[in-house]
Amino acid sequence: MSAKTLRVEGVTRTFPGRGRTAPTLALQPTTVSAAPGEFVAILGPSGCGKSTLLRIVAGLDQPTAGQVLLDAAPVTGPGPDRGMVFQSYTLFPWLTVAQNIRYGLAERGLPEAQQAEIAGRFIARTGLRGFEEHWPKQLSGGMQQRCALARALANDPEILLLDEPFGALDHQTRELMQELLLEIWEADRKTVLFVTHDIDEAIFLSNRVLVMSARPGRIKAEVAVPLPYPRDWTVKTTPEFAALKARLMGEIREEVRKSIAAV
Repeated sequence: MSAKTLRVEGVTRTFPGRGRTAPTLALQPTTVSAAPGEFVAILGPSGCGKSTLLRIVAGLDQPTAGQVLLDAAPVTGPGPDRGMVFQSYTLFPWLTVAQNIRYGLAERGLPEAQQAEIAGRFIARTGLRGFEEHWPKQLSGGMQQRCALARALANDPEILLLDEPFGALDHQTRELMQELLLEIWEADRKTVLFVTHDIDEAIFLSNRVLVMSARPGRIKAEVAVPLPYPRDWTVKTTPEFAALKARLMGEIREEVRKSIAAV
């Protein structure tokens, strides 16, 4: 289990304007925390700053104000303690499945035998056996995301950052990927921040859902998900799931309306 507590303290992000275009406030002062081993979903309308917040936690972008802390240490850039999976397929097209998964391990200088052992373990866990020597272009979207997830997990990050990783997949594949991720999380209990605009997905996966407002984003609601683990797809048919969905739909519909009205 992860040993570090993640805390986002008063983070804002303003993107500078270009020419006569005014600066854009993407993220209002935002404070978020995640306890070790917690699965937190961040739900909000398109353009509300969900991905911006995640990129700041990853160290891929810098806040205009505020800070991100792992325990007492400020985040100043990317690091091996955080692994990120994006919505777009970000595999290296010139590397095979096995080489993609081993990439971070090789960068860290691990011995070849150790790289092979770790990569083989996550190839098995993500159902990619038999595809080790395939190129990314030979894989379906779901398989590419399984490979991206395996690559992130192989580096054993303390915190896993997932930015709508299943957003480009068809419905059936998306549900299977949710179940795979949940199975892995239930076994490893990594700290997870999971950005999504899908209410069912947020409830099914997480301990807690944070709802963001329309841009400029802020955390407008926090909803605990008391559904017991382990979970499978049948939890989506329960009255408890339906009640949580109705509550979150009420929160998010208001923000989507604001987002559309602002266009």
